[in-house]
Amino acid sequence: MSALRSLSLPLLALALAGPAAALTYLVLAPGLAALGAPAGGFDPARMLLLYSDLPRLTTALVAGAALGLSGTLLQQVLRNPLASPTTLGLSAGANLALALATLYAPGLYMFGRDPVALAGSLVAGLLVLGLSARRGFSPITLVLGGLVVGLYCGALASLLTLLNDRYLASLFIWGSGSLQQQDWSVPLSLAPRVAVLAVIAVLLARPLTLLALPDENTRGLGLNTATVRWGGAAIALALAAVVTAAVGVIGFIGLIAPTVARIAGARTFAARLAWSPLIGALLLWFTDAAVTVLSGPLASFVPTGAITAVFGSPLLFLLLPRLRVVDRRPPADRTVRTVRRVNTPLVLAALAAGLVGLAVAAVLVGRATDGGWDAVTASILPYVLDWRLPRVLAALSAGAMLAAAGVILQRLTANDMASPEVIGVSAGATMGLAVSLVLVAAPSVAMQLGFSFTGAALVLALIFLVAGRSGFAPERIVLAGIALNAMLDAFVGLFAAAGDPRALRLLNWMAGSTYGIELTPALTAFGLSVGLVALACLTMRWLDILPLGTATSQSLGIAVKRTRGLLFTAAVGLTAAATLVVGPLSFVGLMAPHIARELGLKRALPQLLGAALCGAALMVIADFIGRNAHFPYQLPAGLLSALVGAPFLMLLLLKRR
Repeated sequence: MSALRSLSLPLLALALAGPAAALTYLVLAPGLAALGAPAGGFDPARMLLLYSDLPRLTTALVAGAALGLSGTLLQQVLRNPLASPTTLGLSAGANLALALATLYAPGLYMFGRDPVALAGSLVAGLLVLGLSARRGFSPITLVLGGLVVGLYCGALASLLTLLNDRYLASLFIWGSGSLQQQDWSVPLSLAPRVAVLAVIAVLLARPLTLLALPDENTRGLGLNTATVRWGGAAIALALAAVVTAAVGVIGFIGLIAPTVARIAGARTFAARLAWSPLIGALLLWFTDAAVTVLSGPLASFVPTGAITAVFGSPLLFLLLPRLRVVDRRPPADRTVRTVRRVNTPLVLAALAAGLVGLAVAAVLVGRATDGGWDAVTASILPYVLDWRLPRVLAALSAGAMLAAAGVILQRLTANDMASPEVIGVSAGATMGLAVSLVLVAAPSVAMQLGFSFTGAALVLALIFLVAGRSGFAPERIVLAGIALNAMLDAFVGLFAAAGDPRALRLLNWMAGSTYGIELTPALTAFGLSVGLVALACLTMRWLDILPLGTATSQSLGIAVKRTRGLLFTAAVGLTAAATLVVGPLSFVGLMAPHIARELGLKRALPQLLGAALCGAALMVIADFIGRNAHFPYQLPAGLLSALVGAPFLMLLLLKRR
């Protein structure tokens, strides 16, 4: 391990290329032997080499390089080390376009799958750019716009998959990134597009380098920051879009390649621009070769995109101790010209009153057994309470806890992309449930919860082991969480792509459903939410001061290492409790803090309370829609929370600030 940590960039490239070449030789050996044999007749080995193995190898190299370059551009443009091609919602847009075309416009496939996926990616990218244009393409609004569009498209595609699983099952494999090829059409069409975009990126290298400076400095040098940022984002969008359309979603390469390059010594943007595509190509090459060798005849059914996290995450873990801890402050949004003062108590009171009204309405109004809408009468109130009240309490409690965790993580890491899902605890719970489904034919609810809690606890222990040595540096915590999250999601994705009927059950739980929860667990969750959110409010001074930087925080008497550990523990506790109630897939923890901030709640305590109220309200609305929209069938509240909250956040982003 110590030797791996000390690798320089050339040695790291050789360390990836050597095993990849050896594995590739094992794959190509039968075909190479057939090439040397006398020609004549039908030779399957030769045909596989020329029309499957070599095109697949070429596609892996080109796609990996393109995604590494796309991630580098996005991290520079957005000034965010966590940005990747999935940040701006391209893969989610492509997935949604394919799902809609399959269900409602199959005639579009007469032109092939790639144009449909490419159109979906471009529409998502243009929508993101349109949302951020109102605020001068600032990094914050680009990130927020991408996350919101990605959440909305991803949630809608997942909902369509749940409702039409028989027709959309094939999207599982495409959504996990498959490099299987039958001819040279994909690499021959992909390579020139990537080459042209790479040349444009190199020509823009100097102005893109200047984006690391504060906006006032770049304007003083005569650089139009918005134009350069838009151009860099557009190139990154196009690179990710053409790869996604050709081979599906392979998003992890776009995050890990620039990150590994930076950790291994590529400190400047020019160095990352050169090394990230190479590392991306080598990592995807090695992963695909390993998949092909280990899977044997089943290689065509194993999505390489899902496996990249299995090989890439350990590499990221080994290199994390070399990551320079940067005292990052939240980037200022220079498009803000005036500060809009709000009456904080009035806003919080309005949110609280709205939440109470929504909760009462969700209990008393709904669709009855005959499918019609009706208000609850006194005679049937006790029966309705047994069914609706636990669900409303569970949704409300989970939303409040996830929102509070999101506020803590975003302020602790000074990163608008941080959310409860990022730190890996939710994925650990999902992996635990997947293990219970594999080991036991019909696990009880208690057993599922036990396995889920164990998975979350193991992930928590591993993150503490990695992050504790660095004084709980926020960037290391988040990167470790992302690596774990991606690796665990890869195993779950493989389980789903294998066609196992239990995968649909797992997908339902991952979607965040409150169906079947009883009153006692719901009351327990409500008590936990009140207690944990109240404890989180006691950290308001830390949350106000820590974003100012380590030096300032220490000068004000805060023990930064211990405080970060306590705050991270609080966020993990809130996330774990909410995950066990409604499952791992709820985007409230990402959206609610931003909604509260857009409503004018800037300080820690008002934002924490406002986000908790917004998160609770979003989950109550989502659960109400899930109960009634497709009655008597149930739609998961976790997915619907994104469909409810994302449009509202889009409207707030469209306001010029």
